[in-house]
Order: sequence, then structure tokens, then C-alpha cells
Amino acid sequence: MNLTMLYRGPLASCDYDCPYCPFAKRRDSREQLRADRDALGRFTSWVAASTEDEVSILFTPWGEGLVRSWYRDAMVSLSRLPHVAKVAIQTNLSCRLTWVADCDLATAAFWVTYHPTQVQVERFLAQCRELTRLGARYSVGVVGLPEHLPHARDLQNRLPEDVYLWVNAAEGHTYTDDEAAEWQDIDPLFHYSRHPHQSLGQPCRTGDTVVSVKGDGTVRRCHFVEEPLGNLYDGSFRANLRPRPCPLAVCDCHIGYVHLEQTGLYDVFAGGVLERIPAAYQGHDARRAFRAAASESSRSDSGCRSPSLNLWPTTSQAATRSE
Repeated sequence: MNLTMLYRGPLASCDYDCPYCPFAKRRDSREQLRADRDALGRFTSWVAASTEDEVSILFTPWGEGLVRSWYRDAMVSLSRLPHVAKVAIQTNLSCRLTWVADCDLATAAFWVTYHPTQVQVERFLAQCRELTRLGARYSVGVVGLPEHLPHARDLQNRLPEDVYLWVNAAEGHTYTDDEAAEWQDIDPLFHYSRHPHQSLGQPCRTGDTVVSVKGDGTVRRCHFVEEPLGNLYDGSFRANLRPRPCPLAVCDCHIGYVHLEQTGLYDVFAGGVLERIPAAYQGHDARRAFRAAASESSRSDSGCRSPSLNLWPTTSQAATRSE
């Protein structure tokens, strides 16, 4: 079985103090940290023993995982398992990076978020350059708040040429067309994030080939649907894996709507779904080629879709988002 797992343990502490995050500067107790470490160890052991599956993993901690040794150890050990196709983690990249060299970098990858108020840009860029030097696959993103726009433009000009810079629409923020165009100029895929996707009744890979796993082993179809499918550790979840439509009215988070079939994002991000790297974003001239194709698509009379990059939704795909 090919199975993609989004793992989120009890960790909630973070070393950053972002005003838009409920976990800013939150501190976990020793007992909470021990519980998170034990939960991750149990999950890692389950993956190691599940050799009949081909597993892909995205760690989506509420807090910052890589400042904790057990997340770094998990990235290293899981990346070396022959039946693990991909292991990626969402991170602010504030940790030391010497351990990355111990990963199998054909398997390990990083979903990195830049928080302009929390780290000097030179420090952040140095971390990115180190990932590049080590040969790691990673994307970088920002939250699309108005005050972040100049920082995002600066970052765009200074990141390595082959690093994709994505933008998440800020939660609760409505963008005028002019505002959206400024973010679209930075991330040609911003239109996927701008509006929630109308998902009720739409086919989705979650609950079939994609699942969410909590620290206690509870398996759900995704982070946003509470109904459990069973438990990872007693195997009860397997009997409930099957294709099914989304039960929610809208899906407005990338780690959710990327799995909606009608978005076509598995084609856009082929080979890089978990680390959020578009398939076309490869090589030294990747950014130039990617943006040129996006610009050409946006000028086309056909309504903005590049067959070579599949950057833009079809008419039926566009209809799944509220406009």
C-alpha cells in the first residue's frame, strides 16, 4: 500500500513569537515534551516495522519540531528506510543544520516558512544557503500579510535561483484584485490560496491514500475532519481506508486542498507534494522559466493555463473555489 501520513504529535511549543500564531512562544512542560518524544518514537518504530507499505510522511507540528533532537533524529532515521519514499517537515529553520548531512537527501525534504519579525533576513538566508550546500530539497514561504510584502520581495530577490517561494493567504484576510496581483507576482500559484476551495462532496485522496495521525495513534482522514478512521497501532484504520467525498463546506489550508482531486495540484507538485515544490521548479534557471510560463499563461486568451506547467486551474477546477 502507498500511504501518505501527516503526523502531528502533542508538541505545541515554539521559539518564535509570531502575532498571527496561537502557539507563539508557548512553552511545553517537561512532561509534555517527554510525551511528545515518546509519541514520535512510537510512530517512527511503527513506520520502520511497516515494510509492506510504501510510506511518505509530512510532520506538521503545531510548534517548532526541529529544535527538538527527537524530530531531527526521526528525519534522519526515517529518510534511510528503503520503504519510506519521502519524509518532510514544516519548520521555521531556526535549528542548527549539521545533522542534515546524516539524512538520505533523496528522501528528506523541508517545508520552510520565513517569519520576517522573528529572524534577521541574513540569518535566514544563511540557513537556506546551508540547505542548498548540503543538497537538501526545500521550499520557502511567507504569510501574505500586507506588512510582509516588502520582506517577501526582498527574499524573492535573494533566495537561491532554484528555490520556490510560496505565499499563504493570511487567515481571515480578504484581498482586492490589486493586492492579490502583488502576491501573485511573487508566487504564480497564489491564486490557489487566495480563496477557500468549495470542497463539500468533492473527491479527495484523504481517507484513502492520505491520512492524518495524532500522537496517540488516532487516524483521521485529514487534520480538519474530526471523525476517526481507527488507530494506527492496532491496525483498525486499514479497514476504513477508501475513496470518499469531502464532508466539509470549504477547505482553505494547503495541506488539505492539495489532496482534492479537482485542483490538479498533484500534477503541479508532482514529486514534491509534501515539501511544496512544483514539478517544473528544477535546475538553475527554474525560477525564470517558471515565472515566464506563468506570465505567458496569464496573458493567454484561453484563461490562464499552461499545459507544460499546469500552473492554472481549468474552468471546472476554478469553480471549486469561492470567488
